[in-house]
Amino acid sequence: MAFQSRNPVRLKLRKSGTSIDVPADQTLLEALLAHGYFVDSICREGMCGTCETKVLSGVPDHRDSVLSEDEHATNTTMMVCVSRSLTPELELDI
Repeated sequence: MAFQSRNPVRLKLRKSGTSIDVPADQTLLEALLAHGYFVDSICREGMCGTCETKVLSGVPDHRDSVLSEDEHATNTTMMVCVSRSLTPELELDI
C-alpha cells in the first residue's frame, strides 16, 4: 500500500538539524509555527506563493495553485501552507 498524503509526516529540517512529526490533521505550516519556526505566509490557501519552501528530499503532495504542473513535477519547492507529503519523510531547507 502506498503512503497516503493524509498520514502523519516527519519533517526533517536541514538548517536547524531537527525533525518535527506532523499529525495528519495539521498543516506543515501549522506544525512549523507551533515548533517556533517562522515561515512567511499570507493567504494560507496555496494561492499567493509567500510560503514557498525548498524541498531537499521526499515527494511533496502539491495542493497549491501557484506552481505550474512542470514546477510541481520537479519537486524542488512547495507551498507548506496547504501541501503535504506523498512520502513518510520530507526534508525541507529550514
